[in-house]
Amino acid sequence: MTPTPNPIALPVTAVTCLEDRAQIERTAVLDLTAGVQRLRLGPVSALAVDRTLHAELTDGHPATVLDVRIVRSWTPRGPKPAADDSALRHRVHTLETERDALGRQRDRLTARLDLLRRLAADLLREIGEGTGRGESEAPRWTAELDRVDAERETCAGHLHTTGTALAALDAELAATRRAMDLSEERPAELVAHVELTVDSPAAGPAGLRLSHLTPCALWRPAYRAVLDGDALTLETDAMVWQRTGEDWTDVRLTLSTARSALATEPPRLAEDRLTLTDRSAAERRTIDVELREEDTASLGPAAVVGLPGVDDGGEARVLNTPVPVSVPGDGRAHRVPVSAFTTAASSEYACAPELSPLVTQVVRFDNRSGHALLAGPVDLIRGSGFTGRGTLDFTAPGAGAELAFGSSDDCRVVRRTEETRDTAGLTQRTVITRTVRLHVSRFAAPAELGERRIVLRERIPVAEVSAVEVRLHADACSPAPRSVDADGIACWDVPLPPGGRRTVTLVYELSAKAKVAGL
Repeated sequence: MTPTPNPIALPVTAVTCLEDRAQIERTAVLDLTAGVQRLRLGPVSALAVDRTLHAELTDGHPATVLDVRIVRSWTPRGPKPAADDSALRHRVHTLETERDALGRQRDRLTARLDLLRRLAADLLREIGEGTGRGESEAPRWTAELDRVDAERETCAGHLHTTGTALAALDAELAATRRAMDLSEERPAELVAHVELTVDSPAAGPAGLRLSHLTPCALWRPAYRAVLDGDALTLETDAMVWQRTGEDWTDVRLTLSTARSALATEPPRLAEDRLTLTDRSAAERRTIDVELREEDTASLGPAAVVGLPGVDDGGEARVLNTPVPVSVPGDGRAHRVPVSAFTTAASSEYACAPELSPLVTQVVRFDNRSGHALLAGPVDLIRGSGFTGRGTLDFTAPGAGAELAFGSSDDCRVVRRTEETRDTAGLTQRTVITRTVRLHVSRFAAPAELGERRIVLRERIPVAEVSAVEVRLHADACSPAPRSVDADGIACWDVPLPPGGRRTVTLVYELSAKAKVAGL
């Protein structure tokens, strides 16, 4: 029993792209005959994982799949391009042949020039020895020297011309190769086909569904946010890379964050001993504290080294493209649209002077896409056009999200701090008083009207031990903060007219007992 001589086409109809690989699904209609038969299908990607190959017959046909396997064949390409190769590939072969010929000619001219150089040295040595013996053959010596010099000049000229032609040929060959790399790929030498053995009790058409895993494919989320007044349009896209050896043309694309390569074994339990010891006398007399900084929130663009992983909130997420898509197998990034929605957005101009003196426009909105927004880069666009690129954190369906649309160039904040340290006489408590002054200014155009409300945020230390107390001097603050949250973030709403200036003052004190060390 031999396979059919002409392979049956087995196109890719559906793809589930995972974080670092892809699940490929292929369908075809087989014209079966009665009895056991072996069919040759394909070609398929040579990178297909054999152990994941699965085939089943559809359409209710009574046939049974007895065996399915991938058979690979290697056909090395010869040194010359085939007749059906592109004009660029033929041009590269022609240029390589000409370069080899010029290289051999240059080597011959170099060897001949070296030989003439040695001949001239021998002739000069002969003239010197003959003059020492009293011989005088000036006419012969002159003629031979002139002949050797003329031959050397001719050979050097040919060598220079050959070198110039070889350099120009190398430049043309490099440009042709770059053009070929950008426009086409080298034909594959390793080709795979699927051999399917079927036992059919009756002749007739039968549908086939075949699936397998393939490496060299991945995807990452990307977004495009357009701010138009009080409305925000967020477009969710997928950046898809694949170099599986075949193109995906008009396929149903599913994007999944499942990690099939992760191990499923539970972690090993290790013994963890907890022991209690009495404090020493020195430890009872002194309480060591330290100032520790913690990030309570992050906003704005963040530097990303390499290609980040997919943040799905710890749960596998599945996204589907609304229409069939095509992804060439060239290994480049291809943007595939997934969803888009428009929602109302609130905007404010916020500044954290301790971190940056810039005033940033922060836009808040709710996720109305119907699916989770995975963490990824966002192209930010507003009335003036493209304003930069930010990052979007993982956002559940219906949850709120924030985006920073760049800084406002006409606003600036300058921060000044003062600190005084004192010790109470009776209680020996250490009191540290800090004064923070925020100078806010707005440089507006002459024709600009209307106030702009700037939200300032400044942090106040939060004590974790009872021996240290933090107290806000509300009467010394000018103006008093609108609110102070549990993380110690004080907030002000500062309205500024065009060309206006304001100064915000924050005063607080840290009080620690005498046995506290580290402040």
